[in-house]
Parts: sequence; C-alpha cells; structure tokens
Amino acid sequence: MAALIAENFRFLSLFFKSKDVMIFNGLVALGTVGSEELFSVVAFNCPCSPARNYIYGLAAIGVPALALFLIGVIWNNHTWNLVAECHKRGTKNFSAAATFLLFGSIMGRASVAPITWSVISLLRGEAYICALSEFVKPSSLDKFPAEYGADVLAKVPCRDVPANLTKFRDEVTRRLRYESQLFGWLLIGIVAVLIFLTKCLKHCCSPLSYRQEAYWAQYRSNEDKLFRRTAEVHSRILAAKNVKQFFGFVALDKEEKELVQEFPVEGVQPSPQWNAITGVYIYRENKGFPLYSRLHKWAKGVEGNGPTPEGHELLFLAS
Repeated sequence: MAALIAENFRFLSLFFKSKDVMIFNGLVALGTVGSEELFSVVAFNCPCSPARNYIYGLAAIGVPALALFLIGVIWNNHTWNLVAECHKRGTKNFSAAATFLLFGSIMGRASVAPITWSVISLLRGEAYICALSEFVKPSSLDKFPAEYGADVLAKVPCRDVPANLTKFRDEVTRRLRYESQLFGWLLIGIVAVLIFLTKCLKHCCSPLSYRQEAYWAQYRSNEDKLFRRTAEVHSRILAAKNVKQFFGFVALDKEEKELVQEFPVEGVQPSPQWNAITGVYIYRENKGFPLYSRLHKWAKGVEGNGPTPEGHELLFLAS
C-alpha cells in the first residue's frame, strides 16, 4: 500500500503549481485512499447474485468517483469565479482557447480524487471481480462441469460455491484480479502521459518566463492570504461598530480593542468594486506591464477584461 500511495502522489503532483496546492491535493489523494479502504472494509458487500453483481460492482467504483468529482468542482474557486463572470459580464471576452483552458483547469483539479478512487478500486480488484464474475465463460475454464452456469460463477466473490468448484473459483478470481489491476496500471500510465503532455503544452504556450511564473504564483498566494486576513479584520471592526451603535456599547476583548483603535473603518466597499475584483482572470498586460489579478487591475485603474492594448490576448489562467 505504501508503494501504491507513493505512485499516486508521483503522478498527481504534476497537477500542482505551488507548494500549498501540492500539499492540499496530496491530502485529497491520501484522504481518498483512506476512504476507499474504509469503504471496502465496512460498506462493500457483493450481492453475489446474477444481474445484480454487475450493477453493484460498477456503482461501487463509479458513484463515489462521480461524487468526489462533483465535490472537487464545487471546491474549486475557478468554478464560482466562472459563475460570477457569466452572471456579471458574460463570456464574450474569452476566446475558445481561454474557455478550454478554464474548463481544463477545473476538470483537471476536480479529477484528482475520482482518479485516485478508481485506481485504488481497480488495483484492489474486489469491485471488478464482483461485477464481472458472472460473465466469465464456463467454456474458458478447463474441465468446468457443464451443469453449472452463470448463477454459480456470480457467487465466486462470496466464495459460496460447491466444494468441487474451489479450484475454478480461485482461477476466476485470479483472472479477474489480473484484468482489474492491469486496467488500474494502464489508467495510471494514461493519466501520467496526459498530465505530462498538458504541462509541456502549458509551458510552451505560456507568455511568462519560469521566474515570472513563479513570482506570479507567489503574488497570488500572498494577495489571497492578505485579502482574507484583511477582510476578516475589516468585517470584525465593521460589525463591532454596528453592534455598538445598536446597543450603545460592544464587548470586545483586548485584541479586538486594539484592532478597532489601530484600523479605523469608515464604511463598506460599494458593489461595483466587489464586482470588479470578482470573476475569472486571464493574464493580461497593460502597455507591457503585467497585471497579476483582478485586484491588481482595479488598483491600476485598468478597465475591462478584453484584449490588451497591443491587440493580442495573453492566455494564461490564474490557478
């Protein structure tokens, strides 16, 4: 299992651009491995019944993967930035390449957990054996008794077969586990190649040098941390002022009193300012100078999200 987890981290880490994202996605993959193990021990029980095995086995692999994928889409900030962008400004400012890049980023990040789940399920083999045991052709088994058919083979995952079929049960299990693990390793290889090609294409098409891209990643991380920290303090001070106006006083601890005294808050930002810094951001330049975020654009007084003044669009999505 340790080698398996290491292999998952090896190819999943290609998705990640910054250390923080790397740690987060690594925890997602590790949590998925643990969840799959728990599911297999506690919840997975093959019905060992013809026509039910197939549905149950595929559901055990596909339904959790789908749920994890949807959760990944929901947790991705790009999803809600895209919703805000479509709601406020539409997608008229995005080219086909930019739209493809955006959806590719959302789908790629959301696929980390479901791919991990599918790989672990296939390498374990229980769900695959459950789903396909009844479809093994008796004629492919040497000297298999003619009086037995799919109804007996469907019971192979539960080891509930007549004593004279024990060796056939072991052969069917071994054959299906081999197929399942083969598909699991092929899935790892295909995903690794696709990620490698995507990363190569991304860096080849990037308008930024390696060092500027690293700086941009640091800027986005710092901007997000400072924005969240400042917004938390701003909202606390504003809430304290409003509570004091209602009650005539406000119960603040020592730290909160220092914050209120140090940072005077006069009011709230108007909605147009919030709209200006919210939404999808594609890397732009203004007269040769980089604009690293919507907040950066707003601070520089640059309007719109259309093509640059030089007449070309630099397509590089903020992660």
